[in-house]
Amino acid sequence: MNKVGKEIDVIIIGAAIVDLPLRPVSKEVFDVASYPVDGIAMTIGGDALNESTIITRLGHNVALMSCIGVDVPGAFVLDHCKRNHIDTTYIKQDPSLDTSINVALVAADGERTFITNRQGSLWKFKYDDLDMSALKDAKILSFASIFNNPLFDNQAMVSVFKKAKEEGMMICADMINPRLNEKIDDIAEALSYVDFFFPNFEEASALTGETREEKVADKLYGYGIKNVIMKIGRRGCYIRNSEGSMIVPACKGVTAIDTIGAGDNFASGFITGLLEGKDIRECAVYANCTAAVSVQYVGATGGVTDKKIVDEMLAKYRKDYQ
Repeated sequence: MNKVGKEIDVIIIGAAIVDLPLRPVSKEVFDVASYPVDGIAMTIGGDALNESTIITRLGHNVALMSCIGVDVPGAFVLDHCKRNHIDTTYIKQDPSLDTSINVALVAADGERTFITNRQGSLWKFKYDDLDMSALKDAKILSFASIFNNPLFDNQAMVSVFKKAKEEGMMICADMINPRLNEKIDDIAEALSYVDFFFPNFEEASALTGETREEKVADKLYGYGIKNVIMKIGRRGCYIRNSEGSMIVPACKGVTAIDTIGAGDNFASGFITGLLEGKDIRECAVYANCTAAVSVQYVGATGGVTDKKIVDEMLAKYRKDYQ
């Protein structure tokens, strides 16, 4: 396994998979015998691997906790980690599993849907695959997406989060729509440990049953989350914490060509801001800029190649809002 050999800033728990994006695809794909597209690529994917990649490119040391198979896609994941200086010490390789592959159908406007394998490593990753002794080594724990790995239920997350808090770590988490029809009360205890929570509005609205931004954020905050950082699309993000609420506007003049991984890039930018001592608004600005770079390129990690490109977007952001 690849050991970075430096102090770890962030440990990220979640999916490390392979994506096969097909673009552009429309709903007529099943109406013809052969459907040509402009591009089919094999790329790394998964919330945790995306975050690990972006945060390391932004200058910080990351260890990835995940599970993969002993197969060609698994080797592809490990090779990517080595080339991007991601610590793979805590990635479990299970020869009985297939490394998950997601087929991403990307529409012309950049929106996408995923076809996933229920028997792959993403679905089988579990608490027992973690080396909990590692949590003492980092400043921040990022649980890349609640609900993405179905075997990480409330009890499993609470066990992880308790240990992280015992070690003085800050906890960040994102989410996806529940895979197994879980409700918000099913994860209530786990949410109470989270310092920074990054859902998008649509996911958070479905989870809370609320339809207004302020009501959605208030309900999440009521579960004990210290800072709700809700992504609201082209408008930016909505923040709710003990000091009240505010909207941090998105970057201007951005044309999205691929939204795959935009949320992972947002979380990566925000976590980078935390590591660099920025206040919460500046963390959100940096997150917006990181996501804005991402959506202008194909693939979850195709845009943010280094810190310089995000800093250039940040300079434009400041000029646009001065």
